[in-house]
Amino acid sequence: MAGGKQSARQKMINLMYLVFIAMLALNMGKKVLSSFGYLNQKIETANEKSISDVESTLEGLSVKASEQPEKYGIINDKAIQIHDLSMALFGHVQGVKDTLLNTLAPELHHDYESMDTETAGDEYFFTGEKFTKNGELFISKINEFKEGVKTILGEESKEYAEIKTDVEKRFDISDQEVEGAKQPWLRNRYEGFPLVATLTNLSVIQSDVKATEKDILAVLMGKQLTADASISQKTYRAIVLPSKPAYFAGEQFEGSIVLGKYDASLQPDRLTVNGKNYTGRDDKGAALVKFKTGSVGENKIIGEFVFQQDGKPVVIPINSTYLVVNKPNSAVVSADKMNVVYRGVQNPITISIPGIADSDVKASATGLKKASGIGKYTLSPGKGKEVVINVSGKTPDGTVIKSPPVTFRIKDIPPPAASIRKQIGSIRMPKSSLAKSVIDAALIDFDFDLKLKVSGFKIKVPGQSTVVVNGTRLDARAQKALTRARRGDVISIFDVKASIIGNSSYRLKGVLPLSVELTN
Repeated sequence: MAGGKQSARQKMINLMYLVFIAMLALNMGKKVLSSFGYLNQKIETANEKSISDVESTLEGLSVKASEQPEKYGIINDKAIQIHDLSMALFGHVQGVKDTLLNTLAPELHHDYESMDTETAGDEYFFTGEKFTKNGELFISKINEFKEGVKTILGEESKEYAEIKTDVEKRFDISDQEVEGAKQPWLRNRYEGFPLVATLTNLSVIQSDVKATEKDILAVLMGKQLTADASISQKTYRAIVLPSKPAYFAGEQFEGSIVLGKYDASLQPDRLTVNGKNYTGRDDKGAALVKFKTGSVGENKIIGEFVFQQDGKPVVIPINSTYLVVNKPNSAVVSADKMNVVYRGVQNPITISIPGIADSDVKASATGLKKASGIGKYTLSPGKGKEVVINVSGKTPDGTVIKSPPVTFRIKDIPPPAASIRKQIGSIRMPKSSLAKSVIDAALIDFDFDLKLKVSGFKIKVPGQSTVVVNGTRLDARAQKALTRARRGDVISIFDVKASIIGNSSYRLKGVLPLSVELTN
């Protein structure tokens, strides 16, 4: 086609070949752009799932930390620090993506074949041979995340060594080898790439952030769960052994605590206590004894367990004491959590009379009910400012003892506060995060772990009309108003409708509002 004199027809055929080849190349390029776009969609969907999984894990860990602070307190603190660190980098990367995407018209945000220009990414990250301030900030945020993870996990911690190695690999931003020369990582990854490829690369960084956080949470939780599983609560019990059977008020307690294991298969040949043989057993293998108490004061329990081992008897001596006290003449009533009771709550109350069996103690008050456990009651107060509990009991010889009435003050449940991810009051977060967040309500510094359900709220974006939302997430109208907000705008979430799960008849006081300052 390139040599000799050609006819007009041949020239036309050659031109058609060139056009055809160009059309093939153009079509192939658009398919590649679409492939990047679809890949970016899948990564973003996976990132949303990772965020949800992490938040669920953090909520569960928070509950465990409140119930067992000695086991899970430090783990929960580390998890929160790691989460804050990961959300900082995740949010910054999301801000970069939003800025680059907004260089296109809104109707082109999902038209991947139109994202073939490298101008947006190059202008954002580079200025001549140098990086822009945005480019330098991007690099510093990645370094802050890497160093922050190392600091939180601890330099000398061996169990986190593999995670630290993974972090170094995932966030390696050192200079890259290109044809025998060194090239800065940022230029190697982002200079001259189509916009859709740049967005996909940024989504991969977000995915690495969430993967790192999930790996750390898995190690934190797995370490404690392994420790918990090493001793089964079904076979072991903690046994408190006081140095003496009774103490005076204000006296220092002394004793020891040992771990005892139940083994129903281990049966003694003989059990003797105070000269009497016993054969009764419970389903865990514990021996059951019964005898009449001695006189007032300290009394001895002497006997022996006899087992067969290798055909020979093994004798385990029993040598303990118990204390007999005079008949009681007053009741002991105490609130388990506070010196007041709350309306709308099942308030736990302990009621007992020393020396009288729980079955022989009678207690009465408006809203008072017997609960499972010795001396355990619940109190659901009604109207008024006070509730009076009257207690009486019957001693083994039939004597009836009446205790003076005990009065408790009644208070209403304090107003809850609107929250996002357990944060209340005034908070800062990216616009994209707010758009996906769940609006919750929480009781601040309240002694009862009440679960609240949000059914709706109002949201006010500066310059936009107030939007009424049904449910816990921003609907289409609210998200549309949010898209018009700018960095630094303060979004108000107020008039939150909340109720107590399991007690929707109780009307909570007004929910305190929440202010969100947009970081981008």
